[in-house]
Amino acid sequence: MTLRPLAGPYELDLFCRLSYVLDHELADDLATGRRVPEWMWVALRGEQVLARIAWWTNAAGGAPLALDFFDIDPGLPDEEAAEVGLRLLRTAARQVVPAGATSPEYGRFVPAQWREDEATRRVVETVTGVVERAGARLLVERLRLEWRPGTAVPEPSTRLDFRPVKDREDLIALMALAIEGTLDAHGQGDLASGLSPREAAEKHYDEEFAAYTSPREWWQVAQLPGTGEPVGFVVPARNNYHHTIAYIGVVPAHRGQGYIDDILAQGTRILAAQDVPRIRAATDLGNVPMANSFERLGYVNFERAINYVWDAS
Repeated sequence: MTLRPLAGPYELDLFCRLSYVLDHELADDLATGRRVPEWMWVALRGEQVLARIAWWTNAAGGAPLALDFFDIDPGLPDEEAAEVGLRLLRTAARQVVPAGATSPEYGRFVPAQWREDEATRRVVETVTGVVERAGARLLVERLRLEWRPGTAVPEPSTRLDFRPVKDREDLIALMALAIEGTLDAHGQGDLASGLSPREAAEKHYDEEFAAYTSPREWWQVAQLPGTGEPVGFVVPARNNYHHTIAYIGVVPAHRGQGYIDDILAQGTRILAAQDVPRIRAATDLGNVPMANSFERLGYVNFERAINYVWDAS
């Protein structure tokens, strides 16, 4: 068995002998520098691709931010699949992840009912079993959601006023408030790692929002009429792949009053007005209030995501 990175973009066809739902993004990711061949590894037996793995970043020249491809030939016996996968993961990670850095999070998109299909469950459990043997732990399972054209566009709120986010500080201050008592596993993980609410907000902003090139005036603060007191915020945006509700929050003082529907409706209306082919969003499986809000506004749960993390050593 040979373990090696791709020699160049021209080997993309070799990498795609195994399949995954994000294969269609690979060529553009390579062209834009969000991936590099050195981060895309294969395990080969002759011409057979036994397994493959790849990391991603959000902009050319950046460090690897996510492990988002990890596939093992489903035709391999369970024991061999586990051994091949573990050898590839460990070998590639030693070369890709900078020395002393914590391994980036592993995320996998899976069908919404993946546990009910025996073949799909076996594929997922084989890969996640390898990741667990390599020291990762399950962080969260998330709902992937989509608003589609033809769905009713929400009416404007009659309870809240909205204004554009003024600047970085304006949004970070509200994010720092909203992260307190959050049901989001990533936010909880940031706080558990020792970050303050403000530090967690700054990390999220700088790693994700700062790279968006869509109009900043789409980002909205919800406030009470008359007083202007902030109630929450929403970040509608266009990332590298889709229009998305990137972040949404209600500050603790105003939770429990159903404002999340008004705020989500505002973000949805802004993107729907751009005549987009879809609006993507995600929320934790355990964040029932947020999931229910998406459902009320017509978002469809089309997929799930499973996220694993390695703790800092």
